[in-house]
Amino acid sequence: MPRSAPTYAATQVIDEARHVEAYSRLLHEKFELAYPITPTLKRLLENILTDSRWDMTYLGMQVLIEGLALAAFAQIRDEAQNPLAASVNAYVMQDEARHVAFGRLALRDYYPQLTQPERDEREEFAVEACYLMRDRFLAEEVWEACGLPVEQCMAYVDGSQNMREFRSRLFSRIVPTMKEIGLWGPKIRRAYANMGIIGFADVDFEQMANDDERVATEFDTRRDAEIQATIAQAQTRLAR
Repeated sequence: MPRSAPTYAATQVIDEARHVEAYSRLLHEKFELAYPITPTLKRLLENILTDSRWDMTYLGMQVLIEGLALAAFAQIRDEAQNPLAASVNAYVMQDEARHVAFGRLALRDYYPQLTQPERDEREEFAVEACYLMRDRFLAEEVWEACGLPVEQCMAYVDGSQNMREFRSRLFSRIVPTMKEIGLWGPKIRRAYANMGIIGFADVDFEQMANDDERVATEFDTRRDAEIQATIAQAQTRLAR
């Protein structure tokens, strides 16, 4: 394990506590709606957190789950009609980008030291995890809560071109990271080709991270402008 890992883990705990608080308040106080964790994601998290090998935790959390989260948050940030939802995701992404970057740095130095069977085992895990994450976006809980025919809705969503494109974009951060850290054997490439996401292998992750930082800064600029405008309006009223 990298020497800096304990210190970094402490900072990430602080980040994640802040994220939980922000999302909890957003969902419960503003939207008044929250769904429980999906069974597939719960199972994946249990597998990651119960593995005693530090690199498997990094691979599962920093690279796979947080990599997918970054892409999902970016989708919400860019398409949400609610300005608060968009800004919360933009700010959370600043933290998540650091988490993924730390995992990339740690694993790309470590994985070349492993034997081929050890790398094969990690690729096998990554392939299974990616299929699990892809297949959980069928919104079963939503259709059930709305009183709609669950099986029919899930089948419709699974065959939707928009959903296929959405699920593909979710791996835009994972695929280039897997290639960079050296888990790029035939099995992982074949799985990504079957999933239609291998084209992300040549995406510039650093450029995406820079773009994310730029967007968050733009949210700051707009927020500051709104604050100044509100202050100016208040001063005008008081001066009358």
